[in-house]
Amino acid sequence: MSNAIENMPGMMVVVVGPSGVGKDSLLAIAREHFANRPDVHFVRRAITRPTDAGGEDHHAVSEAEFESILLGGGFAVHWHAHGLRYGIPKEATDWLAAGDLVIANGSRSVLPLFAATFSKLTVINITATPEVLAARLRARGRETEAEIGARLRRSEDVALPENLACITIDNSGALGDAGRRLIEVVEEVKEGFAR
Repeated sequence: MSNAIENMPGMMVVVVGPSGVGKDSLLAIAREHFANRPDVHFVRRAITRPTDAGGEDHHAVSEAEFESILLGGGFAVHWHAHGLRYGIPKEATDWLAAGDLVIANGSRSVLPLFAATFSKLTVINITATPEVLAARLRARGRETEAEIGARLRRSEDVALPENLACITIDNSGALGDAGRRLIEVVEEVKEGFAR
């Protein structure tokens, strides 16, 4: 667990949602839109998963490398889920200290950890209908039908903490529509917090 990062003028935005909801695709749209904004940063997570495993553009590390970074104080936040370890690099705190907006791909199950770590936090919750999620998971071809069913059941069991500022975006329809909404939300959050 990390100690709370207090009195930083910047805002941490954590994007969460079940597997197959399209977080990576939506974050790619937003990253491209804000590419020339020096006050908006997208975190590249360290994950103990090979680079060629698909999904987000992440910093692939071994268990030993992850542990070394962790012991060296290189993570602002870290957690374990689905047999993998995830870490938000410490450089995110430099951006927050500068008063910038930092966007990270997170996990609903560790939102209390993010809340305990970042005093200014906004959650963007990406959703989609169960039918859409199932179809997207099947299209990825990484899991059996039983594994997909188990993943969908797990996603229904994860509730968002009620004490957090949370904005929900439905990505059941066209990706471009949800992408535009994510850009709008980021702009609104950026304008709304004190510099």
